[in-house]
Amino acid sequence: MRTGRTSLLTGLLWTAPWWLGFLLLLAWPMGRSLYISFCDYSLLQPPVFVGDVNYRALATDAVFWQVVFNTLVYSLVSVPLSTGLAILLALLLNHRVPGLGFFRASVFLPTVVPLAAAALVWMWMLNPQTGLVNEPFRWLGVSPPNWFDHPVAAMAALVLVSLWFVGSPTVIYLAGLQEIPEELYEAAMLDGASTVRRFWHVTLPGLSPVVLFNVIIAILTAWQIFALPYILWRGQPGPQGATYFYTTYLFDNAFRFLKMGYASAMAWIQLVIILLMTGLIFALSRRAVHYRGA
Repeated sequence: MRTGRTSLLTGLLWTAPWWLGFLLLLAWPMGRSLYISFCDYSLLQPPVFVGDVNYRALATDAVFWQVVFNTLVYSLVSVPLSTGLAILLALLLNHRVPGLGFFRASVFLPTVVPLAAAALVWMWMLNPQTGLVNEPFRWLGVSPPNWFDHPVAAMAALVLVSLWFVGSPTVIYLAGLQEIPEELYEAAMLDGASTVRRFWHVTLPGLSPVVLFNVIIAILTAWQIFALPYILWRGQPGPQGATYFYTTYLFDNAFRFLKMGYASAMAWIQLVIILLMTGLIFALSRRAVHYRGA
């Protein structure tokens, strides 16, 4: 009995950095946040328990439903586009060509640029008068869209800027491509499969676990977007509120309006939304994802 207790204490001591970090940095803040979501708390006075008032107020909050809609639209557009672009870039970078290292580094380089700096650069590139993005429109004799003042153009601009950061998933897709056995491609070629069929029947199934991982990460990122719209529109909701997103409204409630209980309720609803979407993705992927050896 004493030996078992000593082993337990020894094990707890060695794992103390993990469980202490979990309790102090995750479990306690989450528990505190859950309690505050049922309180009226302005940060300046002690929290007052009010029950489910914050959650019922969210159900009738028009701004809340608008930011949910904006975030959903952004995720439905940006996630498929970024996934397709990252796979395309990975396929191109998987070929042995001169200067391959330079091209791979160029694709990944934007991801190491600080987000605030990248947002400022894109603010200049999207400028209606001097922005480089508008040059192709001028060459065609078409008036460039007003990226910052039109709701549809503003959402399109934000999706465009988000594609700048596809370097990380591209590297992961590239690693996944290199794990697909060459024998499968050789067998497909012997069967007379075209390039498109080899991609559809060999590359995509072999890459499906990586696609699942990157899509889930992309969904998490999309539902937590904050810095890009906040900097590009200087903390404002954007044209007709088109670039006002869930996390931005949560931030405003917490630190501008000092409604910390309301913001905590929003945070827990956000967690539930992300969990439901992730569970849906896993359920839909059961037949589409193929694991080697399974």
